[in-house]
Order: sequence, then structure tokens, then C-alpha cells
Amino acid sequence: MQDAWENDYSRRGRVWGGAVHNLPPFHPGLHVLELGCGNGKTFSALTEKTCKVVGIDFSSSAAILCKSSASKTSCGEIAIADIQHLPFADTSFDAVIAFHVIGHLPAAGRVRCADESARVLRVGGTLYFSGFSGEDFRAGTGCETEPGTFERKNGIATHYFNEEEVQALFPALQPGECVTRRWTMTVRGRPFPRAEIAAVFTKLP
Repeated sequence: MQDAWENDYSRRGRVWGGAVHNLPPFHPGLHVLELGCGNGKTFSALTEKTCKVVGIDFSSSAAILCKSSASKTSCGEIAIADIQHLPFADTSFDAVIAFHVIGHLPAAGRVRCADESARVLRVGGTLYFSGFSGEDFRAGTGCETEPGTFERKNGIATHYFNEEEVQALFPALQPGECVTRRWTMTVRGRPFPRAEIAAVFTKLP
């Protein structure tokens, strides 16, 4: 899958644009890790809050795009790394952002990433998750590689979650709010239902 993402960013450039919605209410100075920083959409928004942000992505093309999108005065760092094997010490971060990234891993990879995310989060820290819901119109499109996971022609796979599955995703963390957000995307006058699940988790002592 790494090659698929590398090819996608190399060919299409800034795949993700527009405003960042539902950004956590961080205060300045927090040490935040963003998993899968991509071309820098969320990363740039976080650095504008003057958080100390580390963005990681396993695509070198994405990392280059992310770096070029960040302000020269940015208080962020970018690294090429695998979210299943985080190159950071235990309890390194106040918060972890996992927006639409864990769902691109196979089931075993999601478990590894969840464990690693909990490991680098400090006690009292918060993890913010979002992933596509099984209610999304794209669920079921492509080749089903695992239950609820579908691979498109470009080689990129996406898992479509339900709320119970998300709440059980991080067994080392305390689940908090978990909601399904729904909206409609219109293409050539035709409406398509979109849906994602957003959840918050806290690391307890």
C-alpha cells in the first residue's frame, strides 16, 4: 500500500485541500503527533494554533508536500515514518491526531497502530480519531480484502467502521465521545451520502 500512496501523491500532488473542520480545541504549546500528515492540510492548521506538531507519513512525496505547505515560521516537524512503528519514546505527546489514516491499514496494522499510539501518549493525553463509516456511499466499492475493507483500482484500501468497532479500537485508552457525522456530497447534480465516525480517547493512569 505504501507504493500506492507514493504514486498517488506523486501523480496528483495536493490531494487534500479546503478548510479543516472539527479541529480539536488545542491551546498553544501542546506537543501533538499527527499520524499520516499527507500534504499538510491538518498539519498547517495545527501549527497555526502554535502547537508543537510532529507530522509523520510513510510517503516521501507527501512529506515534501507537507513541508512546502507549512509556514517558514512553523513550530512543526515532519518525519518519514510508519504509523505502525512510531520512532518516539513512551509518553512523548500530549495529543495524537489520527484523522482518516488508521482505516487505510489492514486489521493487524490497525491493532499495531492503536498500541503504538497509546504508547507514545502521555497519561492524561488525548487521542482524536476519525474514519469513514459503513454508511458512506463508497463502502462496498472495490475489492473486499477483509471484512469491511475495500481496495480501489489505485491500490489504496479503506476500512469502513461502525461505532462499536471504533470504541473498541484502542483497548489501552478510555473511550469518550463517539459520533457519526453525516453530510451530502453533490456531484453533477446528484447527491451522495457521506459519513464518518469521530471519537475521542484518553490515557488514564
